[in-house]
Amino acid sequence: MPPSSETTVALPTGVDLHARPAANFVRTAMRYDARVAVAANGDEADAKSLLSVLALGARSGTTLTLRADGADADEALSALAGCIAGLREDA
Repeated sequence: MPPSSETTVALPTGVDLHARPAANFVRTAMRYDARVAVAANGDEADAKSLLSVLALGARSGTTLTLRADGADADEALSALAGCIAGLREDA
């Protein structure tokens, strides 16, 4: 069974996971071989699918649960958490 990891992060105040930040998030996820999922508001999406991430409708302050399975799961989660933490209102 491949290694599995999970972490939670909150979208910064004033930042929604709309097209531009979601695209950056997906590009970050795609750099890793791990299978990565993101969950918000009771729904879960493939973190490597822009449409799935957008469908979550995550808004400012929403807590996101990031899950990854695979050899580079920890690295993927660290990069994705950093991606979320670095989002700004003007993104």
